Amino acid sequence: MSKKHYVVWKGAQPGIYDSWPKAKAQIDGRPDAQFMGFPSLEEAAMAYEAPYGQALSKRTKEKAGATGSASSAKPKAAGSPSKSTSKSRSKPAAKKPQIVADINIYCDGACSPNPGKSGTGIAIYQKEQLVELWYGLYEPNGTNNTAELKGMLESLKLAENYIFDKQNVQILSDSKYSIDCITKWAKGWKAKGWTRGKGEEIKNLEVIKGCFEYYERLKANITITHVRGHANIEGNELSDRMAVIARTQREVDFRQYTKTMDIDTILAMTSG
Repeated sequence: MSKKHYVVWKGAQPGIYDSWPKAKAQIDGRPDAQFMGFPSLEEAAMAYEAPYGQALSKRTKEKAGATGSASSAKPKAAGSPSKSTSKSRSKPAAKKPQIVADINIYCDGACSPNPGKSGTGIAIYQKEQLVELWYGLYEPNGTNNTAELKGMLESLKLAENYIFDKQNVQILSDSKYSIDCITKWAKGWKAKGWTRGKGEEIKNLEVIKGCFEYYERLKANITITHVRGHANIEGNELSDRMAVIARTQREVDFRQYTKTMDIDTILAMTSG
């Protein structure tokens, strides 16, 4: 059944809305927005009487119960990231990527329209525990590819610091284009004087050059992995939300996200 009523707990004007466009108007550009859809006005009204966190917890338990695999979780210390599972999301999770390093850096780009306003996001895990989120690099006339490549470049910069501390790093991206640019095509382009041959221009060349320079220096200690986008892979979803924040807030600098590290709350934000 399609959702016909939407509760906005935190937004431009909290309340109950009978269409997604009306609700979306209240939360656009607000990374701290709290909202949820319901199949009936009665359910929406009942949920609105309680705090958002209570409604989110109830929704998570209902989905877990529907699959017959609800499990108990130990309460987390205040301020620590809460681990979410695919059961708390609306789409089935893709196969979990194989993790081969202690430090895992997920990067993503968002652009709307394409070309249009773009931003980049990163989620960093240490031993599969979320530790940092980053966002920024807004461009008023960007593309999906430029945003993805910038995410790769920032990931390589961050990776260098971890590698300097004797740690192996895995970078995970849903952009086959940016991965292939760096790991397959750049070597040949460089050998041809940074052209495709016959003088054909390479798009996004400067950022590709920057990525390849880092990759050549770090490749002995780094693994770059492709993951499916929008497939409920937690790190990819979180980096996506950061990219949307960068785009909607028009954040030019690349900065660490310092607000809530509650994973379910972040995943409830607008996706790209």
